[in-house]
Amino acid sequence: MSVLNSLISWWMKKRLHQVELFMKYPMEVQNDVFRQLLHKARDTQWGRAHGYAHIQTVEDYRERVPVSRYEDLFPWIERVMKGEQQVLWPTEIRWFAKSSGTTNDRSKFIPVSEEAFEECHFKAGKDMLAMYCSLVPDTQIFSGKGLTIGGSHKINSLKEGTYYGDLSALLMQNLPFWVEFIRTPELSVALLDDWEVKVERIARETMPQDVTNMTGVPTWFLVLFRWILNHTGKSNISEIWPNMEVYFHGGVGFEPYRESFRQLIPSDRMNYMETYNASEGFFGFADRLNSQGEMLLLLDYGIYYEFMDPSDVGQSHPRTYTLDEIELNRPYAPVLSTNAGLWRYLIGDTIRFTQKYPFRFHFSGRTKHYINIVGEEVMMENAEHALSSACLRTGAHVRDYTVAPIFLSGRQSGAHQWLIEFEIAPNDSQIFIAIIDEELRSVNSDYDAKRTGDMALRSPELISLPEGSFYLWLKERGKLGGQNKVPRLSNDRTLADALLHSCNQ
Repeated sequence: MSVLNSLISWWMKKRLHQVELFMKYPMEVQNDVFRQLLHKARDTQWGRAHGYAHIQTVEDYRERVPVSRYEDLFPWIERVMKGEQQVLWPTEIRWFAKSSGTTNDRSKFIPVSEEAFEECHFKAGKDMLAMYCSLVPDTQIFSGKGLTIGGSHKINSLKEGTYYGDLSALLMQNLPFWVEFIRTPELSVALLDDWEVKVERIARETMPQDVTNMTGVPTWFLVLFRWILNHTGKSNISEIWPNMEVYFHGGVGFEPYRESFRQLIPSDRMNYMETYNASEGFFGFADRLNSQGEMLLLLDYGIYYEFMDPSDVGQSHPRTYTLDEIELNRPYAPVLSTNAGLWRYLIGDTIRFTQKYPFRFHFSGRTKHYINIVGEEVMMENAEHALSSACLRTGAHVRDYTVAPIFLSGRQSGAHQWLIEFEIAPNDSQIFIAIIDEELRSVNSDYDAKRTGDMALRSPELISLPEGSFYLWLKERGKLGGQNKVPRLSNDRTLADALLHSCNQ
């Protein structure tokens, strides 16, 4: 396997030339992507309806094509799901990524073309590995297996031969055959529907193997780790997989979980690489070791980027910015045009650029995941920073959490209610929540202003939930495993009240 590891590592490093190209010439590469997308889609029904053949500039594009949310594009997507082709994209669409639906129970079905598989998701995945090989020249990850925890997929009943499921499952189903030699578990296990059965099957199949790298959402790996340790009596995961060296993580903010992973995998060789891969495309990965959430924006993967101010979401003609117009350290909502037929699509995330040329950024939250009951405008990035600081300063470890508002009533000011399921609880819960409050005040001036004198917002509340509370909430909604995750911030009490009701039954 050492020879195979050397060969694959050498091949991976050769891919870095294309990454270096878009890092050096970002605008030129993005302009090429823009022209290619419009040229290829000009004879689709969407392209003809919006005059793609006559679009010469980005300004023309902005005038002819509206910024769209999923609800706007759904009538077009539904036609594709029913078998109609040449609607949004010229090549056949047979796969749809079913979103997790974190903010409500309505799922979204995102078309995934062959180009999106090959020129975006798979290409970015290979380039991510190439980047890691260049950063760790003596890596041995290909001497063992890569463990991926994903979802499942089902046949779409709208048309024979059309499929939908979690993006992770779709990717595994369509991977080249040779990847099966370097990944685990076996595909039929990886795609099991029953999450509780799946965890046990994954654990039993992978424990005897030499797992060197992992990919997936942190919360579900913690579930797997607990099962393994409970059933083996081992004290940490390094005793199971001593050659583990890198975890490619994404889906949720990693900072609240970092210390738990360090304790569960107490290896000096362990590296952590952030990724930003969604149903709509693969947008970024860390290009530096242990970069604390900073990622390189991927520019040559069939996606053309625009950005808008999150406060403009919902406007009929919002202003958008190209890469060369963005400013550092302010939030933007990405607007995507993709090689799967999403046109000026508002993905619903927010990011914050930390560097230009090359363009690096942090994922900062969701346009719908925030708390703003008195003008405090607390975003997910603020909450994750505060929670991470509280854990670091008190030695607590968080398993899962959500934050909900307590609305103003009568003479009572409002507050934020933190519902947390701890892996290791803090010795003093009052100190823990006081640190969260202190950190939020330091990073968010609006929150600090509203907390002054407790006039609008009083001190936040902490509720420690019993073990398994979030797991049960997800299970009741059929959202175990895969890319499903708990909403971190809500501007209403739907989730919080459901959790509290379940705990009191």
